[in-house]
Amino acid sequence: MSFLHNPINRAWLVLMIATAITWYLGEVRAAGTGAIVGILLIAFVKGRLVILDFMELRQAPRMWRLLLEGWMLLVGSLILLAYWLSLR
Repeated sequence: MSFLHNPINRAWLVLMIATAITWYLGEVRAAGTGAIVGILLIAFVKGRLVILDFMELRQAPRMWRLLLEGWMLLVGSLILLAYWLSLR
């Protein structure tokens, strides 16, 4: 399988599988905090793959990677906070 020797192809495959998992969770109407946290973790992994592989920041200075990953963590945390507040 020479297809998987290329890191971009591996990243693409992981993105497709992760998208299928989140689509499935949406279709079966998975509910609850566990499902929400799982979906947000998958979104974080997908965002990280896009940043590192497709935006080619894997070899970029650490500051750029930390800035973008920190932004994803901030947004994901705010979404979780909004979800938690909606349960009260």
